[in-house]
Amino acid sequence: MPLYECVLIARNDVTQQQVDAIADGIAGQIEADGGAVKKREYWGLRSLAYRIKKNRKAHYMLLGLDAKPAFVTEMERQLRLNEDVLRFMTIRVEAIEEAPSAILSRRSDDRERTFRGPKPAGRFESGRRRGFDDREEYRARDETRDDFRLGVEE
Repeated sequence: MPLYECVLIARNDVTQQQVDAIADGIAGQIEADGGAVKKREYWGLRSLAYRIKKNRKAHYMLLGLDAKPAFVTEMERQLRLNEDVLRFMTIRVEAIEEAPSAILSRRSDDRERTFRGPKPAGRFESGRRRGFDDREEYRARDETRDDFRLGVEE
């Protein structure tokens, strides 16, 4: 049987248990049809890039499926009818990776990099900050003005 990955986005009002119930319903139908759910990841409540049906956040779930094409069309029809599901996308893949998806691995990287070290004292090693008159353009302009006042020609 072909392999598929399905990502579904559920409304923010529903709980994680309700999102799991939607995934359990899909898994139950697949197993009754002779297929299997190879991978299941809950990505959490995440912000949407733009509002969808007045929602700014949504629950994300990834499913790796081993199912017949006829079942996939029926599953998509059921997801369209479910009011809790805002969007879904199902694609056919060659193989389902056993490793965590990029979303989950990136989240663990963010946790490891939280402390970035002490802040530097300032622009200079002494800790003295640059003032208004320390910029090069003002120093260069003042030198030319002094030369002009003294009557020195270049």
